[in-house]
Amino acid sequence: MQVAVAGGTGVVGNHVVAKLRNAGHQPVILARSHGVDLTTGVGLGEKVSGCDAVIDVVNIVTTRRKAAVNFFSRTTSNLLEAARSNKIRHMITLSIVSSEEVDFGYYFGKRTQEGLLRSGGVPWTLLRATQFFEFPQPLLDNRSPVVLMPRMLCRPVAAQDVAEQLVEHVTRTPSGRTRDLAGPEQLNMVDMARRIARVQGRHRLVVPLSLPGEVGRAMSGGGLLPRGDYAQGRRTFSDYLATLGRSTGQ
Repeated sequence: MQVAVAGGTGVVGNHVVAKLRNAGHQPVILARSHGVDLTTGVGLGEKVSGCDAVIDVVNIVTTRRKAAVNFFSRTTSNLLEAARSNKIRHMITLSIVSSEEVDFGYYFGKRTQEGLLRSGGVPWTLLRATQFFEFPQPLLDNRSPVVLMPRMLCRPVAAQDVAEQLVEHVTRTPSGRTRDLAGPEQLNMVDMARRIARVQGRHRLVVPLSLPGEVGRAMSGGGLLPRGDYAQGRRTFSDYLATLGRSTGQ
């Protein structure tokens, strides 16, 4: 099958593209570096022509509600329009566990994305996943010796496990919202950041940051944890750290 991957150069997107190829599918990467601007739709129609499905893992790094809502409104609307025009049979979208319950700025964008998907006129599957193992990395990459890391209690999941779940849906019937996906361990984001820094040999002072109000209490108190029946990734955070250690020679 020919499968378009929106955000195919990102953390999850790279794994999705690789796993599609390993499964014998033909991935079509939708990203600026491949001639497609998802926020304007430029280059999108011709790229998805002939595709059987779309996997949407496009992302923006922001904590601001307005920026997140604007980004996901534009990218999702453009993807849905291209999918309808090209009679694509399946739209598979990645979102976040508890995005409808925690009023964090970025999550409002994901709510907008999910709403558009549901009403977009294209058969769909929605997979919500918890935070990735890589979540602390952008903050650790800052040159400052002091890193403010939000207090977050979560069940982080491997990006590879998320990609596997998304790719499995390519050959399945669109199923609406599917089971949430979470990692096998309950961890604190501050501790995760410190462990990553040690493995990478970075001299960073990781300082816990409590976000204000209901959002901060939800993040630190388990509001981001999956509820009810959910699928569990097989890779552990220790597996991820071992991979980091090999890549950095530690």
